[in-house]
Amino acid sequence: MSTTSQTIQEWKQVYELEVFSYCLMTNHVHLVVQANDNPTAIPQLMRRLARRQTRFVNSLEKRSGSLREGRYKISPIDTDAYLLACCRYVELNPVKAGMVDKPELYEWSSYCARVGVSHCQWLDEPDTFRALAGSHQMKIEAYRKFVEQEDASSSDELICTAINSNKLTGGNKLVDEIENRIGIRVETRKRGRPASKK
Repeated sequence: MSTTSQTIQEWKQVYELEVFSYCLMTNHVHLVVQANDNPTAIPQLMRRLARRQTRFVNSLEKRSGSLREGRYKISPIDTDAYLLACCRYVELNPVKAGMVDKPELYEWSSYCARVGVSHCQWLDEPDTFRALAGSHQMKIEAYRKFVEQEDASSSDELICTAINSNKLTGGNKLVDEIENRIGIRVETRKRGRPASKK
């Protein structure tokens, strides 16, 4: 897994990406990144991650073949409303998978660095984290409480659905903004004319 971490650190600079959250699981990776205007930056990063991790694991286990099945999934985020929720979703993956009881017990995610348990020199700090409180220690405490809150199931469900369908993580305002910017409908809509009411 350290190979994957090194790849992220190395290529985030090449592709001018900011990495706000990550979680390296045994057979997949979760990332929350801010991309630049280069539309190929994220696809290229994901290809490099897949290749390097495959070589590392195949060498370690004396095997061949691919580790991950299918293409990666991506969901643009309404940063103001959902960025921290997406970071929480990513960092709680090991807890939800039953690998650890608390996110700080999993060393292969950004949570430990975010709350000061460890250090990650290349992890970026989103504006929404900076806005949580005045001092850095107060931000850490606010983020801890945010991650530990128990009423996050609705936002987690929205995020999971958005990721699995490669749709936007956000509300109607973000959908309208993106559609106006690119001139294409990006929201899932039912086909055909709406049913008439009788």
